[in-house]
Amino acid sequence: MSWEFSDFLAACQHRVQQALPARLQNTGSEFADIDASKHLNTLGEASLYSLMNGGKRVRATLVYATAQALNSDIDGLDDIACAIEMVHAYSLVHDDLPAMDNDELRRGKPTCHIAFDEATAILVGDALQARAFELLANLPGNNADTKLALVRQLSAAAGPRGMVGGQAIDLASVNQQLDLHSLQTMHQLKTGALIRVAISMSASWCQASPAQAAKLDEYGKAIGLSFQVQDDIIDIESNTETLGKTQGADQALNKPTFPALLGMPGAKALAAELHERALDALSEFDERAAPLRALSHYIIDRQH
Repeated sequence: MSWEFSDFLAACQHRVQQALPARLQNTGSEFADIDASKHLNTLGEASLYSLMNGGKRVRATLVYATAQALNSDIDGLDDIACAIEMVHAYSLVHDDLPAMDNDELRRGKPTCHIAFDEATAILVGDALQARAFELLANLPGNNADTKLALVRQLSAAAGPRGMVGGQAIDLASVNQQLDLHSLQTMHQLKTGALIRVAISMSASWCQASPAQAAKLDEYGKAIGLSFQVQDDIIDIESNTETLGKTQGADQALNKPTFPALLGMPGAKALAAELHERALDALSEFDERAAPLRALSHYIIDRQH
C-alpha cells in the first residue's frame, strides 16, 4: 500500500474523529433536575466511549473517497460520515450484548455492557441510531429531496432489508450449514449494506450521474462482501491481541463462515476475486478514484 494512501486514510480518520464528539451532543445540561442530568450524562459518557473506541473508520473514509472520485468537495460531508459511523457503532454495541454475540472485548477494550451495564448499552445503541438520522435531517442546505433520499438510503441499509435483517439471519444460522449463496446473502445484508450505503449516500450528495452511481454501487457490493470474507479469515489466522476482540469467536459459536464452507484457500480466493470485481467497477473512473481502489486492497490485506 502506498504512503499516499496511508496519508489519505489517516487524514480521513482524523477528520471524522474530530467531527464525531461535537455531533454527539450532551443533552444532560438541558435539564435543571440534577438526577436526570446525571443519568443523561452517564448515557452520554457511554455513547462517547462506544463511538470513539478506535476503529478503522472505513465507512467514513468511503464517504470522502467517493466524493473525491466524483471530483466533488468533501466539505459538507462530515455529517454524513458521522451518521454512518454512529449507526455502525450502535450495531457493534448491540452485537456485543449477551443476548447476541456475548463479547467482552471490542478493539482491545471492554465492550459497552461490560464497561457500563447491559441496560446502558442497549440505550447507547438506541441513542446513536436516533442521533444519526437527526444529523441527516438537519444537514445544511435547503435540498429537502436530497436529505430525504439520504434518510431513506440509510434506514433501508440499517433495517430489516439490510444490516438488522442480516444479523437476524446470522443469529438463526448458529449450528446451521448454509450454502454459498445463502452465506453471501446474509453478509451482503449484515456487513455489506452499511458499506454500500456509505458510498451511495456520498454519491447522492455529490449528484453522481446514474451511470456513475451504478458503477460505484457495484464496487460497494464487492468490497462489502470482501470485508466480511477477510473478517472470517483473520478471525482464524490472527490473535486476540491483534484483533482487539476474542479470536475464534465465530468458531466457538459454531457460526457459518467462508473458511468453514470453502476452506481457507477457497475463502482467500473469493476475497481476491471480489477485489478484482471492485477494481473492474471503477475502470471508467480516473486517478481521482485511486483512494477507492486502494481501499479495496486495504480491506483484503488487513489483519484486524
